[in-house]
Amino acid sequence: MKKIIFLLFIFLFTRADYPQDAKFDSLVTTGIKQIYNIHFTDAEKTFRSVISDYPQHPAGRFFLAMIDWWKILLDIDNESYDDLFYQKLEDVIFQCDELLKKNEKNVDALFFKGGAIGFRGRLRAIRESWLKAADDGREALPIVERASKLDPKNQDVQLGFGIYNYYAAVIPEEYPLVKPLMIFFPSGDKAKGIDQLKNTAVNGKYAKYEAQYFLMTLNFQFENNPYEADTYAKQLSSEFPDNPSFERWVGRIAVKKGEAQRYVQVFTDVLDKCHQQKNGYGKVAEREAEYYLGLFYKNVNAPDSALPHFEKSLQLSLQIDKDETSGFQINTELYLGMMYDALNERDKAVKKYNTVLELKEFGSSREMAKKYLEQPFRR
Repeated sequence: MKKIIFLLFIFLFTRADYPQDAKFDSLVTTGIKQIYNIHFTDAEKTFRSVISDYPQHPAGRFFLAMIDWWKILLDIDNESYDDLFYQKLEDVIFQCDELLKKNEKNVDALFFKGGAIGFRGRLRAIRESWLKAADDGREALPIVERASKLDPKNQDVQLGFGIYNYYAAVIPEEYPLVKPLMIFFPSGDKAKGIDQLKNTAVNGKYAKYEAQYFLMTLNFQFENNPYEADTYAKQLSSEFPDNPSFERWVGRIAVKKGEAQRYVQVFTDVLDKCHQQKNGYGKVAEREAEYYLGLFYKNVNAPDSALPHFEKSLQLSLQIDKDETSGFQINTELYLGMMYDALNERDKAVKKYNTVLELKEFGSSREMAKKYLEQPFRR
């Protein structure tokens, strides 16, 4: 999954040396939780209050940008928020530079400048602007390291180092395309990275949720440990029940663990929230829910029930997929062919298999399509 490459360049939600002010702490904590619960309007009000009450602190502007970041994450192929996100990050960097002119040891300015540059690199990597992303990663790392030396007791900063150490070790092996860029970076240490992330997941003040998120994803995608991933997925979805990304991860992990009834329950809930038009539950979430519900009925030999879910998933994929055909679309075309065969609708099945052969290879999609063109799929 090439989108994972961008994780190498991120330095997130570092706490720095916040004012010893209960109001500030309450506002920032509340605002972060509002972002994670996809309550963007409330979060914007909260962080504009931070900017108003603490104009010399970069936290308010940084977390305003994070609202746009989560809008991007919820629909990663939608680039309409990119320019605004970049501009907000530039505002953070400018404010931090002004603060550093007055005091080069301003820990807050160093942390948030490093974080803003890291996020800029993260989005550039998603958009496959690899050289610019690498430059951002190289620029951000020493800034965050300097801030850490000035505030060595900070638990949240371990998040950025944990992400770096883990992915700097893993990504070059998983994605050879990135390997030449690694000559510009210090070598990683996977075990150390996991320990740093676990420390932040338990002891972090503002960064613990991000640490839990990365532990969930790395255990699922690289460590092949869905049981460990599930621990963090349950924590996050319980803490933030309105976050569609966390809920969908719970469902995916259940699929990987073979917990059919559980993932049916999760994706039925996702689908209901999509129909209710809850925040963040749009076409991307709906497509995934329809796909996995179709997969369940396919696996229990109920093609009549699987068919409408796959058809809806395909319809949504045709709307969502733009420059590149998704795995959802390719698999759905294949599975529709299999379901038509199961219902003795051979002409429709053949048409679907031929469509799969026209699309890019995804897993063994073409091999299976050829197989079922030669001999119909049977339950």
